[in-house]
Formats: sequence, C-alpha cells, structure tokens
Amino acid sequence: MYNYLIALSRPAKQRILLLIDCLLVVLSMLVALSLRFGRDVSVEQYQAALPLIAIVTLIAVPLFATLRINRIKLSDFEVQDITRGAVAAVSLTIIAMVLGNVLTLQGPSSVPLIFGPIFLMVHIMARLMARACLLYLSGRDNSRIPVAIFGAGTIGVQLLASLRRNYDMRPVIFIDDNPTLHNMTVSGLPVASRQKLKTMVERKKVERVILAISSESDEIRRQYIEELSTLGCEVYTLPSFNELINAKTITDTLRPVTADMLLGRDKVNLETPEVVRSYAGRTVLVTGAGGSVGSELCRQILGCNPHRLVMFDHSEFALYNIDNDLRAHADAQGVELITSLGSVCDRSAVDRVIKESDVDIILHAAAYKHVPLVERNEIVGVWNNVVGTQVVADAAQAAGVERFILVSTDKAVRPTNVMGASKRLAELVVQDLQTRSEKTRFSMVRFGNVLGSSGSVIPLFHKQIMAGGPVTLTHNKINRYFMTISEAARLVLLAGAYSKGGDVFVLDMGKAVNIIDLARRMIELSGLKVRNEHNPDGDIEIKIVGLRPGEKLFEELLIGDNTLPTPHRKILRAQESKLSQIEIARILKDLDIATKANSSSAVRKILEDYVEGYHLQHNTLEQVQ
Repeated sequence: MYNYLIALSRPAKQRILLLIDCLLVVLSMLVALSLRFGRDVSVEQYQAALPLIAIVTLIAVPLFATLRINRIKLSDFEVQDITRGAVAAVSLTIIAMVLGNVLTLQGPSSVPLIFGPIFLMVHIMARLMARACLLYLSGRDNSRIPVAIFGAGTIGVQLLASLRRNYDMRPVIFIDDNPTLHNMTVSGLPVASRQKLKTMVERKKVERVILAISSESDEIRRQYIEELSTLGCEVYTLPSFNELINAKTITDTLRPVTADMLLGRDKVNLETPEVVRSYAGRTVLVTGAGGSVGSELCRQILGCNPHRLVMFDHSEFALYNIDNDLRAHADAQGVELITSLGSVCDRSAVDRVIKESDVDIILHAAAYKHVPLVERNEIVGVWNNVVGTQVVADAAQAAGVERFILVSTDKAVRPTNVMGASKRLAELVVQDLQTRSEKTRFSMVRFGNVLGSSGSVIPLFHKQIMAGGPVTLTHNKINRYFMTISEAARLVLLAGAYSKGGDVFVLDMGKAVNIIDLARRMIELSGLKVRNEHNPDGDIEIKIVGLRPGEKLFEELLIGDNTLPTPHRKILRAQESKLSQIEIARILKDLDIATKANSSSAVRKILEDYVEGYHLQHNTLEQVQ
C-alpha cells in the first residue's frame, strides 16, 4: 500500500486531495446544520440547504486551487500550512453568508458561521491522520534500509524529517550519548544508548547509522566515525554546510564512512549478470569459509540464489561464526547451508564433502597467508598451501566438478617470501591439472591486499592508533595494491563465470598505495594528528622499523606483460609460463620428503629451484622475529 501511494504521480495526489477537501466542505455544512437545529432538524431543511452547499462546493474548487492547499505534501504538513486552511475556511464562510443573502436562500444565517470552524478542524484532522497513516505504513515497509540517527539534537530532528520523505531509508531509533534522553521519544522516535545500537545491529534491526552531530569539532566527528565503523554496519555522515545548502534534501548528500575511503581510488563496479547466472541453482563449496575472503564469498554466493552452499574450514570457531551469520538468511532464501570441519590436506575428508553434497563449483580460499608467520613456519605453510591446493584440485577433477577457482595473491609474482612462493607453486599445480582435465575448468584469481582482512595493515594500524601509537611501518617507500573485501570476493565469483581453463585473472586496481600515506589517513580519520619533526605536538607517531624478512617494497600482479581482455574492462586474463607434469610430480615428491625430514632448508630449496624470482634467504629465527 505504501509503495502504491508514493508511486502515484504528483497531479494524481493533488486531485485526490482536492476531492477530499470538497467532500469535507459538504460534510462540514451538513454538520453545521445538525448543530444549529439539533435533534429537530428535518429532511426538508437539509433539502433547502442543498443549493447553498452545491454552490459553495463549486466555488471551493477554484478557491482551493488558488490557495494551493491541495499542493502541500502530507509528509511536510506543518503549522504554517494550517494558515492556508484557515484562509480557505474564512473565505468560504464569507462566501456562504453573502450567497445566502444575495440569493435569499432559506436557512438561518448562523449556519455559515458554524460551518467555517468545522471545516478548518476537519481539514487539519484529515491531513494529520493521512500523515500519521503514511508514517505508519512507511515503518512497516521492510524494503527500506533501517537507519539509526546518531544525535537526537536539532540536526538529528531535521534529518529525521528528511528521512521520512526518503523512500530508501527507514528511521527506527535515535542514538545519543546524553543519558537524560535515554528512554525518551523525540519527534516520534525513541532515544537509546550505544549499547542498544550494538544490539540492534547484531539483530539486523539497524543496517545503517547516520552521524547527525554539530560540525564544531572535526576531531570529535572523526572519533565518532571510527568507533561506529567497528559495529559492522554502514556509517554515513552529514555533509559540510556548503554541500548542504546546495542540495535538495539532507539525504541527497549523505556520505558513507567505510574502509573503502582508504583505497585512494574509486571502487571497481563488478556487479554483472554473469555472476548470478553462473551460481544460481548450483552447489558451491568454499574452502577456508571462515576466513576474511572466504566468509565474504559465502555472503555474496547467497545473493546468487544457489541450491546449496557448503562451508569447509579447519577452524571450529571461524566456521561457527560464519554459520551463525548466514543461517537465517539461507533459511529465508531456501538455500541449503552445510558446514563441514576438516583440513584441505585430508583427501578423504575433501572427497567425502564433495561426494555427499554433489558439488558443482569449488572456490578454494583456504591458505596460510600471513607472511611473517609462514616465514617462520615454512614447512607447515608450504605443505598447507601447496599440498592442500593439490588435494582439493585432484578431488575436484576426480569427482568431475565443473569449476575450480584458486584464490591467489600478488605476492606470488616474483616472490621474496615463503608465503608468496607457496602460492605460486599452488598456481603451477592448478595450471598443470588443467592440461589433463576433460571436464573440470581450473582457474586462478590473483589480487592485492584486502582492506580490513585479518592480518592486513588496516586492523593493525587501527589497534596501534587506539593504543596511542606509535604506528609501525617497515619502510617509508613501501607500496601495496589494495582492494575491498567485496571487490575481492566478487572478482573470485567473476573468475568462475569467465573461466575457460588455466586462466589467471587479475583486477586493474589502478596505482599502488603508499603505506605511509595510508597510515596518515587512518590517523586523521581517527580525529588525531601525526606527530613528526614538523608537528612535535601531534598525537600519533609513525615509526619506521625496517623491512621484515622476505618483504618487498613493491608488489606486482603479473609475471609478464602478456594479458588478454575479458568481458569486464577492469579484469585481465594473464598468460604465464607453466611447468610440465613431470616437474610438478617431482616438486610434490620432493616436498613430501622434505616435510617428513622436517627440513626447512630443503623446503626453501624447492621454492628456489621452481618458483621464478624467489631466492633462498638464510634467515635465522631471531632475524625473522
């Protein structure tokens, strides 16, 4: 009903209001007659008044149009708009009295005097009731985004009035730090504390928070933004005064505050119909489903309406969390959700999951990815990343799975660390399998650092800033490519849609971001200032601690320059060298021997011999730490 009413054209709404006002004229005149004569009023007296009622109603049409009382938006109906109704009531009263005398119509002259106030009253009541109905219906419209307004002051109240006219957002609560306002109602909306907001976000009753506080202090504003961003919902802030006065409404200029603003570029639009078509009605297995990228993959796959989603992870806690997040959504969409504990290095466990769930597509995101940890634990890291990939890929081929997509990294390109080299070996294993695959299409996706993922610099910098600093940086010239988690997951899904077999997909992420610039932006976003020789009174120091073992100043996405286009202009298909089946078999055999012998040097020697660009580093444990 609400969507139908707001979808009516403006002329249609104006005609409806004009018709209602004309009916109110007739109703008011009849009520005036009843009040004048009381119980003694007769049918004849009503009939005698019909000419006056008809003439006054006809005259009311152009009068209402002139006063434009039918052009007032119900959602905007306020005290100043009552003035127009009062002018219309007085005008109709005078017109009725004049007509009664000029036309010598029957009936007492006091009827028009009673009619005027009655019309004004029902005119106001009708609009207030219609406005209340619209607000009630809008509150029941579940298609609108539920919004919390942070700040129950003047700015918040003005924002609420604007949001009530917005068809995309539905205000549900005020949040304010002033305890005297808690449990009160402001402009029809309850006021609560931040703890209440956290609960509502967790229960999906609030999906967006809009900061509506005074712009007197940018530092306080940035602090609020940083704290609200940790809740797991969208955070928007009101614009500057100049933006505000040039906009049609407040909501026209609301700006989100998320980690995306740290990208240094616009997000790449990866919303294409191929994604939904490729995964709709299919059974999809995600390994490493509890990780940062894996969990986002699961969320986005649910939006593609698969038949079944299988989440595989070795971490019970991580698997519990993603299952808890998605279970209700999956049930609502009719998607079967399966959680399976196990290691990607366990062939029997992988075979069982693929067979029992009749998997069509595998997205292999399981990996050890933290560079310093893998550098110190090279045997386990390489075994998990290489053999784990080989086990899952072999199982996919044996079961006749349609598509297998490996999630890789830019650190696999001419790597200087064990983690990157292990991911490049995993790519080579997958490329080799494609040469012998009759049914399964194998492909790889290679991307840069994911903003906000576990182990990335964003959470580390945030933790250091909250602790008062310093923010530690390995080198002042270090650059990295960054992408959002949603971009990373979407790129993986698109790779599955575009896969022809043996592909290496990369995303054009623009220019690399200088990490020291990123650190400065994060400090400023937190409402603080960088402390350095130019600003000794600043809040947070940026400290250079030196490159870690295996760390490069610059990351690359391609080993060579030979790329091919895809249906998406921002996604490239790389053509890179492969190893033979005999070489891959030798690598896996040597890796098995080195692992059983617990020989770190032998594992590193394998990487040096077969991974282009990797050089053996003789690091002691103390140096690595």
